[in-house]
Amino acid sequence: MAESTTKLKLELVTKNIRPFPDFPSEGILFSDISPILKNPRALTAVIDLFEDHVRMTYPQVELMVGLDARGFLFGPLLAQRLGVGFALIRKKGKLPGPTVSVSYTLEYGKAEAEIQEDAVSAGQKVLLIDDLLATGGTLYAACELMKKQKADVLGCLVVIELKDLNGVEKLKPFPLFSLVQY
Repeated sequence: MAESTTKLKLELVTKNIRPFPDFPSEGILFSDISPILKNPRALTAVIDLFEDHVRMTYPQVELMVGLDARGFLFGPLLAQRLGVGFALIRKKGKLPGPTVSVSYTLEYGKAEAEIQEDAVSAGQKVLLIDDLLATGGTLYAACELMKKQKADVLGCLVVIELKDLNGVEKLKPFPLFSLVQY
């Protein structure tokens, strides 16, 4: 994609992220992606930008893995474009059949994430996708879950990265690609 086209698409994406001060609690500036989803051009721009990055950087990808729940919005669209499958990482207790889980710490407590046992094969080359990287706890847990499954994590993709929270450090050695940084 030409640099000017990429820049225009990033501007469209950024313009469609709506800030909500003091949500979900005082002092938090929430970055709402709902306007992206309402605007077909903005949603297409997100998927185009991710697709270009993945095709250039990870042509060997075999599976997109989306995090509950906003990773489910972008992951299947990208997987379809790339001609690969999509797997779900959900909150504990939401998936039928045998699952593999991992517990992790959030700013406000503990949580568990799980994936169906047969969703990822050992050695399968996967990319993880979510809407936002803040402190990195959830995406780190997803990487740990992939390690448990013996998958080959190529990297992580997010629409928004909150740089001040330094979540990228928690993800190392896995690379992160973010479209928009605040």
